Amino acid sequence: MTGWLVPAIFGIALVYASVGHAGATGYIAVMTLAGLPPDVIRPTALVLNVAVATIATAQFVRAGHLRRDLVVPLAAAGVPAAFVGGALDLRPTVFEGLVGVVLAVSAVRLAGQAVMPGWRSVAAGGRRLGALPLAALGGLLGLLSGLTGVGGGVFLTPALLALKAAPVREVAAVSAVFILANSLAGLGGALVAGRTIPPVGLAAVAAALGGGLVGSQLGAFRLPVRTLEGLMGVVLAVAACKLLAPLVGS
Repeated sequence: MTGWLVPAIFGIALVYASVGHAGATGYIAVMTLAGLPPDVIRPTALVLNVAVATIATAQFVRAGHLRRDLVVPLAAAGVPAAFVGGALDLRPTVFEGLVGVVLAVSAVRLAGQAVMPGWRSVAAGGRRLGALPLAALGGLLGLLSGLTGVGGGVFLTPALLALKAAPVREVAAVSAVFILANSLAGLGGALVAGRTIPPVGLAAVAAALGGGLVGSQLGAFRLPVRTLEGLMGVVLAVAACKLLAPLVGS
């Protein structure tokens, strides 16, 4: 990998792990800007996701924030859907279109957090959601996860907060587990489909693990990351434009 990618991966893992995420959209963004091909970007993002999500899951579970009534139906539908998505072989233009939309939405979300950080401290109303709506949400996000190489947390977290399903720290714990399960399923689907996982450099894996450890130890929603989130939003927006511009112009 290009030299600047390793510190970028460390920073992405740190910021995302601090809020229960693993950083796939960030990894995809910087690898896209570096010009790596889709058949390398997709599985590499999932491998790095697994590394960071494992650490984030352990930290949030140890802190006692995991809500099993939320994570079980989400993962039960999301894991097989991610497996199917990971097994599908997308044409480069389709992949770039899907990932471009994912990155654009992620950029808007991060920019919103940077200028309106109050969403982190909003107390959820504890609304109880049924297993069927949760399974439907998990299946949709799981399929998108496998198709694009993201864990799905970038959509799951704001969805659960908007639905007032749980307080923010519990939502972060659920997202971490969901991301880990979906990333593993996506990789499994790719292997079953006969695709190989490109070797990920030890420096990149170490950077992801280090950033994930530091970020998760600082604690969900405690790290002052407004500026970093704003910068991350800019990176995601640039990568999204790079992917979508040729499709829009064609």
